[in-house]
Amino acid sequence: MTDLSPKGVLSLVGGGEWQSDCEPFDKELLELADSHEVVVLPTAAAYEMPDRAVMNAQSHFSKLGAVAKGVMVLNRQDAMNKRYADEVAEAQFIYLSGGSPLHLRSVLKDSLVYGAMLYAYRRGAVLAGSSAGGMVLTDPMADPRGGAFTVGLGLISPLAFVPHFESYPNERKDRTLRLATKNVGILGVSEGCCVIRLHDGTLFERGKRGASAFLNGEPCTIEQIALNVKVDTSKSSLFTS
Repeated sequence: MTDLSPKGVLSLVGGGEWQSDCEPFDKELLELADSHEVVVLPTAAAYEMPDRAVMNAQSHFSKLGAVAKGVMVLNRQDAMNKRYADEVAEAQFIYLSGGSPLHLRSVLKDSLVYGAMLYAYRRGAVLAGSSAGGMVLTDPMADPRGGAFTVGLGLISPLAFVPHFESYPNERKDRTLRLATKNVGILGVSEGCCVIRLHDGTLFERGKRGASAFLNGEPCTIEQIALNVKVDTSKSSLFTS
């Protein structure tokens, strides 16, 4: 039987990716990836100048002694492109930009590129998602239109990731927490901060503002979230090398 237990590192970034506040933990992620190349997917920013997102990543990582390479998966056809999937599968560090989580989910769901992403993560790559890029990796996914829940891609569950938590409206926060029943965890992470999950399941936060954790709608520790969540890389079977 194929071993589907992940050997990689997951990073959920609260937004403001590739800014100066992110330099310390992005340097740490490069070290964990043991790589000087980052594959950037600006999929969530498909309608928000994705080329600029890649340029921002290139400028940011060049300061850290690394090279950022854009893989321009912008629509469903791109996500089913074997050439793009092969590039993602070979990466040691994959970064999903912010933008629209609903567009990102519709593009990646059950696609070759998503399977390749999980394939890389399962064999030991770092997978980082900022804002929308992190939201889609969880299940349930916090719906940006009002704070209720919708279906995410389900790499890590039962967990909802709420980026930009420092500016999350109170009425939306109340709705999200009220609906978080049945052992659903919530990670609220501010811009310029992240929560990192190691392959052994350890969760820890990085950044100046930190993260807020909730379980069943009540405040808890990140350690409690770590004990409650599971990762599922079975969709890596969508990609065949």
